[in-house]
Amino acid sequence: MIISDSKPYIGRFAPSPTGRLHIGSLLTAVATYLDARQHGGTWLVRMEDLDPPREMAGAASDILHTLEAFSLCWDGEVMYQHQRHDAYQAALEQLQAADEVYPCYCSRKDIAALNPVHGVDGWVYPKICAEPLQPSEQAYRPHRDDKTPAWRVRVPDAVYGFDDAIVGHYQQNLAQEVGDFVLKRADGWWAYQLAVVVDDAAQGMTHVVRGQDLLVSTPRQLYLQQLLGLPQPQYAHLPLLTNALGQKWSKQTRAPALDVRHKECLLNQVLDILALPKRPDANMTCAELLAWAVNEWDIEKVPSQAHITEAHGDAETSDPQTPS
Repeated sequence: MIISDSKPYIGRFAPSPTGRLHIGSLLTAVATYLDARQHGGTWLVRMEDLDPPREMAGAASDILHTLEAFSLCWDGEVMYQHQRHDAYQAALEQLQAADEVYPCYCSRKDIAALNPVHGVDGWVYPKICAEPLQPSEQAYRPHRDDKTPAWRVRVPDAVYGFDDAIVGHYQQNLAQEVGDFVLKRADGWWAYQLAVVVDDAAQGMTHVVRGQDLLVSTPRQLYLQQLLGLPQPQYAHLPLLTNALGQKWSKQTRAPALDVRHKECLLNQVLDILALPKRPDANMTCAELLAWAVNEWDIEKVPSQAHITEAHGDAETSDPQTPS
């Protein structure tokens, strides 16, 4: 069920508090904000804090303060995923009742022993725990004594696709390219795929604008939406910002945190990457830049290709497109 254009627009920015915001996350925040505001819609912020071992103390608060510094003002209350465990459990129980999921006791070592096929997002799970094994396969069955299982959802040998507002049509055969995927990890933490589907529906999301690193996740989310009877938002996947080696800027690739002392210059850099036209004034504040950009925003002009940027959290960027 695809959401109709006639429904009031609701979009979101959903960072993970594993570190401070960098230029790539600013690009996503600005694009989601502009798309929502141009449609006269609601712009929500959701903190995807599902993985405490990876989170940085104080990062969630720092992210919100940084958004405010750039005049990116959200609507309503911030949703925190760590407060949503009951909703995810209810979704899992719905799938358990329909026999769409099964417990999985496999470690990475167990999976690697079967020399699995590599798919679009890691190994294609070889269904070790999905079906009763033949006697010749018993050696590969993981030991289950005193182990808490993960929960995997069965996927069909079928193609799931969608029309992306930036990338165009994208599709996957879930069984061949992904395999049965985890909804709840053995350590008790919820997987991103389930949480994002449940929360997008709970918040009434009509449009999801996010980075292309999540493009490969979308067919899995379409499938979960179908199983759970949830609406399908419209999707747009933004170009990634990379370093000179082609690596996405992230905490792992040492992306520098945004320096809000140079916020106007950083915002201008992002607007250039998003193909906004020349600024009418070279000395606009962040609030003025955003108000102008809302009227100029055209998602169809956003490039689909990755964009190489220097490792800047400050003002060392090219001059914004302003009249000479």
